[in-house]
Amino acid sequence: MAIVHVSDDAISRDSELGTTPLLQHDTVNGAVDFKGRPAIRSQSGYWRSACFIIGVEVGERIAFYGIGSNLITFLTGPLQESTATAAKNVNIWQGTASLLPLLAAFIADSFLGRYLIIVGASLVYILGLGMLTLSAMLSSATISECKPETKLASCSPKFHITILFFFSLYLVAIGQGGHKPCVQAFGADQFDNHHPKERNARSSFFNWWYLTMAAGCLLTLSFLNYIQENLSWVLGFGIPCLVMLVGLLVFLFGTKTYRFPNEGNKKKSPFVRIGRVFAKAIRNRRINTLSDIAIKDEACDMVTHQRSKQFKFLNKALLTPKGSKDEEACSVSEVEEVKAIFRLVPIWATSLVFGIVYAQVRTFFTKQGVNMDRTVYPGFVIPAASLQSLVTLAIVIFSFIYDRMFVPIARAITKKPSGITMLQRIGTGIFLSIITVVMAALLEMKRLEIAIEFDLVDKPNAIVPMSVWWLIPQYFLFGVAEVFTMVGLQEFFYDQMPDELRSMGLALYLSVIGMGSFLSSFLVFVIEEITRKEDGRSGWFNDNLNQAHIDYFYGLLAVLSVIGLILFIFNAKSYIYIQKGIARG
Repeated sequence: MAIVHVSDDAISRDSELGTTPLLQHDTVNGAVDFKGRPAIRSQSGYWRSACFIIGVEVGERIAFYGIGSNLITFLTGPLQESTATAAKNVNIWQGTASLLPLLAAFIADSFLGRYLIIVGASLVYILGLGMLTLSAMLSSATISECKPETKLASCSPKFHITILFFFSLYLVAIGQGGHKPCVQAFGADQFDNHHPKERNARSSFFNWWYLTMAAGCLLTLSFLNYIQENLSWVLGFGIPCLVMLVGLLVFLFGTKTYRFPNEGNKKKSPFVRIGRVFAKAIRNRRINTLSDIAIKDEACDMVTHQRSKQFKFLNKALLTPKGSKDEEACSVSEVEEVKAIFRLVPIWATSLVFGIVYAQVRTFFTKQGVNMDRTVYPGFVIPAASLQSLVTLAIVIFSFIYDRMFVPIARAITKKPSGITMLQRIGTGIFLSIITVVMAALLEMKRLEIAIEFDLVDKPNAIVPMSVWWLIPQYFLFGVAEVFTMVGLQEFFYDQMPDELRSMGLALYLSVIGMGSFLSSFLVFVIEEITRKEDGRSGWFNDNLNQAHIDYFYGLLAVLSVIGLILFIFNAKSYIYIQKGIARG
């Protein structure tokens, strides 16, 4: 690729005419191509690159949901775990997969960059999926050797097969952890934030990203769950491995079109700057008067004219005591950068209630459907896990409605470009999730009433004569809640983090789901211990769902979610949005 040279005469002539030289106009500031040359706007980035990146994300989502959506069925089936144990294992695995992005984002933002992390994580992902397929193959062979009359403990998979399965499962978690924060941030990096057209396109990118991701999930849940339950777990795990391999090849095919951050202009590691601000603030904590401070123009300006009234203790990092041999004080921008991160913590913490509800979709929502009538027509019974496709269907439908109808109407009312703020969007989704668990609780109460009416309470795994389609409202409404909360969290943490920490911002969004899963697992453990009966049988989470009371659990989640929403609203009202690293207002 030839680099365009513009003569001084041409620049002078263009200046007189009020035009911009080709090189200055077409070069993307702060970005280079795959060979380290200045990135040319007309030849790199924008939707041409985003399409390749979205392609690998669709492949990754098919792989992840192909494993995670029906995991509880595999654990309670071939691995013969109890319902409570399986639910805890699913939550712990999902939580780990959603917290590992924090580590991957740190490595990407500080050392390797997003592109290399994506490639490396994809390879680990493919390895984990391949080994998972092998473990399913060995497990199937063990079960096939069991004779009907001896189908007791001897039919459980051998210990080494179980170890291989969980080792493979957590390799998938590591691959997902490295893949998830970097792919979306790398996709958003393809849009120049300083170019009006590309900046507007980046805003739409988050909506369309989630829509295409949901479409991949819908494709997965439509046929993979059926294959796993009715044909073969080996094939059900092998297909995601193949899809992930194809996704990686698509991503690599677009390498020549990508925009990469210009490492030559990169400042010191953002984590080093953050640590330095904390260290300076702690070291200067006893400074109270101007007489104790060495005269520095920027520091004195900060003392007399506070740029931000929040987290005042960090302002001490701007000061240097008289006679100190320490390095110079931190800059105002460095301190404000750390304050911007601090302001995200309360929003993150109060969003965790949504993560707890999110964890139920792949666990108790699925188990709820197992004991209901799933016959579509004689001879064809749909897998309970396939109902999760209703969530993704709702996301696909409502994402389009949100982008094309809701935003224009809200924009006309609020006069805001995005219709509603990011925090208003997140709060709306949390509110809808509360309605979802209330609906789930009421439906489960009705299901138990029918079980009593038909004398099915003492019959383990008995199918209650109640159509599984009664679950449609709670699945669909939760999909709408995801469009509000999950997309809102993505855009919020990407937009409000300092530029160099945007991978970490998206990792924080994912950690809401991760911590929510761990909290859900902890709640299940505590409630199981409290409600366990004297004969050793479980209470709320009995393996015989007709004797369990997950309706009580849903009610508890609704109460916790209401408390969380109140705290979220309180923190959202006091939140100060930032733009280009400087607080507004």
